Amino acid sequence: MPKLSLPVRLALLVAGTTLPLIVFAAVLVFNDYEQDRKDASQRVLETVRSIRLVLDAEMQRMTGGLQVLTLTNALRSGDFESFRGIAKGFLDQYGADGVVLVAGRDGRQLFSSAASDTASLSLRNNREIVEKVFATRRPQYSNLFIGVVKQRPIVTVEVPVLRDGDVLYDISFSPPIEIFQAIIDKQRLSQDWTISIFDGDGINFARVPNPQASIGKRASPSLYAEMFRKSEATLQTVSLEGSPLITSFARSSITGWTVAAGIAESSLVGPLWRNLAITSVIGGVLLLTGLAFAVRMATTIARGEMLHALLIEELNHRVKNTLAILQSIAVQTFRSASPAERGKFEGRLGALAEAHNLLSQEKWQGSELQDVVGRVLQPYLLNNPERMRMSGPRVPLAPRLAVVLSMIVHEIATNAAKYGALSNDTGTIRLDWEVIAENGKPQLRLVWTEAGGPHVTAPVQRGFGSRLIERSARDQLGGEATVDFLPHGVVYTVTCALEDER
Repeated sequence: MPKLSLPVRLALLVAGTTLPLIVFAAVLVFNDYEQDRKDASQRVLETVRSIRLVLDAEMQRMTGGLQVLTLTNALRSGDFESFRGIAKGFLDQYGADGVVLVAGRDGRQLFSSAASDTASLSLRNNREIVEKVFATRRPQYSNLFIGVVKQRPIVTVEVPVLRDGDVLYDISFSPPIEIFQAIIDKQRLSQDWTISIFDGDGINFARVPNPQASIGKRASPSLYAEMFRKSEATLQTVSLEGSPLITSFARSSITGWTVAAGIAESSLVGPLWRNLAITSVIGGVLLLTGLAFAVRMATTIARGEMLHALLIEELNHRVKNTLAILQSIAVQTFRSASPAERGKFEGRLGALAEAHNLLSQEKWQGSELQDVVGRVLQPYLLNNPERMRMSGPRVPLAPRLAVVLSMIVHEIATNAAKYGALSNDTGTIRLDWEVIAENGKPQLRLVWTEAGGPHVTAPVQRGFGSRLIERSARDQLGGEATVDFLPHGVVYTVTCALEDER
């Protein structure tokens, strides 16, 4: 996988930091929306309950007033002319559109507050409720129907007139529809609310908004389907105007009528999208600002890295020039020396140069042990790489340790090429290393094992190369280097500390 550039890495860092914050803010906004929905649902339900209580109280007040009328002697004795004045006192509290009727069991009107000629009165339009009053002997509340007097949609309160335990008449009161309209108008909190009162068949007889266009219409299908399953519930519906609502309804146990109220979903979704938009804009601005800052920082750092690379290249070039001059001086100095002696010196300079090249490639940050060893042993691996085996864990080396180990391995390999396993066609080398703990500190142990070379005998005296290996390990690495001359081959063991150089 190609290495990402510095600007891309910094941009990913900014994005990885900013985007989770934007997502977190969006989650908080959505959680607030969900909480607002719960609060709105509870508020709608409480509003419906409040309207139902007000409606029940008003209907009980009407019923109580009619029951007082049933106790008057004028009504019980059939003196309807005297009763007219009494009825007028009852109607004055409800306005001119209220009508009081008195009917017999057959539904024939015996009295009407809207007509003085009782002989011309017709039958009641809603005779089913009259029959129900006589059958149950209890007050009844009608559904919406067309009144015979007003010739428009009305609802009525029906109360039995009792005498000696029998139902004598049915007294009916049709209150102005505006009374119910006023009740829901007072409870409407804002223009986002829809409130309705339905009769026992689910027909509107008071509503906001659009009361004139909706009175007499059935509840919307989404609400109508649920109204008769439960006495109280909260659900999502669609209004007659097609607006999604969070709706609650409650049915009165007194009248059988249902009060429903809903708040528009748009009143909740609108703030959600507005808050999400604000969050997105702020997050986008922060993200773009962070990306711009990252690009600027990347440019500055890239310039610094470019300058650093130039300085490293310049240092590398100068060191190589110094090594070349040193090699030239050595050639002049060792002009009278044997070719073997000059070769040893030049080989050591070459190993030092290879270690320097490797460290220069790594910006002098250190290098891997396997890379250091591979660079030094590369000339011996060209013809027959199978003769040499290397194994060990990944070990990072500090620059000074890398240089000294490259010199030690070079000397060991040179000896093997001259006298040991690399001096014939059958010898093999095995180079193993491991990291061990010594007094709680990590140490590197490197073991060079030769086999298949010429018969080994211990030298009478040590040469310069052997002394270089021992002194380098002891004086520069704080470790030790030992050599065992075994019959099957030489074994070198080098140990050193792995402390970072700082």
